[in-house]
Amino acid sequence: MTAEKIIKPANGYLMLIIVLTLLIGSIVLGIKQEQPLYIIVSVISFFGLFGFILVNPNTSKVVLLFGKYVGTIKANGLYWANPFYSKKKISLRASNFDSERLKVNDKLGNPIMISTILVWRVTDTYKAAFDVDNYENFVRVQTDAAVRKLASMYPYDNFADEGHDEDITLRSSVNEVSEALEKEIDERLTIAGIEVLEARIGYLAYANEIASAMLKRQQATAIVAARHKIVQGAVEMVEMALDELNKKDIVELDEERKAAMVSNLLVILCGDKEASPVVNAGTLNQ
Repeated sequence: MTAEKIIKPANGYLMLIIVLTLLIGSIVLGIKQEQPLYIIVSVISFFGLFGFILVNPNTSKVVLLFGKYVGTIKANGLYWANPFYSKKKISLRASNFDSERLKVNDKLGNPIMISTILVWRVTDTYKAAFDVDNYENFVRVQTDAAVRKLASMYPYDNFADEGHDEDITLRSSVNEVSEALEKEIDERLTIAGIEVLEARIGYLAYANEIASAMLKRQQATAIVAARHKIVQGAVEMVEMALDELNKKDIVELDEERKAAMVSNLLVILCGDKEASPVVNAGTLNQ
């Protein structure tokens, strides 16, 4: 037997009545008739008590007979089976696992700290019970291995300034990374008969030794991007101002005066501080 087999033993409530009747009958026989028959009945009723199997909702019992797999009971209720059966309980409930924070290197070689939150459940009790040694520990170890592999496949962030223009990153591509992580863990846990319901990155950050440097780098990148936007807007505004002056024929500017006007407007528009205007009370040449 190498696959899960679902079984449903005898009704436990009916057998409970029978076993209790035999037990009470053996006591009555022993007291009133003092016949050796009550010893046999007592032994039968005593062993009958070990045949009861209670299965709670969303749990299962794997049944063995002297090391041989008999089947799995998944329907909840009270049952009775061979008293010599050994039973192993396996939960079918969804379980939540929050992995430890692991220190790994991303695709670019930067050390990062990462952890995952995994939701899983057992779907094949035979594989969970016999194909792996300890299926709960198997989940923990394989999840850590999958997270390490995933972190090495993607960069933490996108640094286009160095030519690393990646479409998927650990920080920004949450859905894509989660799907890849879920697929990777599911492939590893299939051998244990475990289904992955959800896998998400629970914690993500640069390692302590480079966190400060990377923060400065991100700030510098943001400042450069903001400056680029400001300069682009300022150039467009200067161009619009010159066009409007020419269209409405307000003032005629030669190339030197245009250059001075462009310089002044760019300083005003791109400066960090407010401009202090100087009123020219003479001619334009002064």
